[in-house]
Amino acid sequence: MEHRGFTVWFTGLPCSGKSTLARALEQQVRSRDLPVEVLDGDEMRQRLTKGLGFSKVDRDENIRRIAYVAKLLTRVGAVAIVAAVSPYREIRDEAREEIGNFIEVYVKCPLEECIRRDVKGLYAKALGGEIPNFTGISDPYEAPMRPEVTVETESEGVGESLAKILQTLSQLGYIATMP
Repeated sequence: MEHRGFTVWFTGLPCSGKSTLARALEQQVRSRDLPVEVLDGDEMRQRLTKGLGFSKVDRDENIRRIAYVAKLLTRVGAVAIVAAVSPYREIRDEAREEIGNFIEVYVKCPLEECIRRDVKGLYAKALGGEIPNFTGISDPYEAPMRPEVTVETESEGVGESLAKILQTLSQLGYIATMP
């Protein structure tokens, strides 16, 4: 199978399981000897998009910058794995258009479960009015209309969700199935 670069874009509410799945996928891609980088939203905000806030304009710019890096990685044949809330459908569609080889994974998880998992206490602060523009509380999250994969992290284990993603990547011709 001839290798071509592609981007797997994880989107979902904060604490839905995007980063966990991104790291699990990274290991699977690495085990196939493919070049791979994870672009984690939290890490990107510390480095690439430092100084951007959480207004819609800033969030869109944040996603545009991440998409640009993903496009560069994809163009040189690497696998870019993006784990970013990316709450707005329009900007995700823009990223898909720019990148080309783009697989959207909707990490679906009920808000109550995301709140329960929140180790940093961000939801509690948002609910208390301390964090404005918090996705799922005071700012909208627009679920994808036609993601290539939907994983339901409240009811699926990491292995089950990962298997769905790998199966889709194989069906789309991006990776070979493991024996």
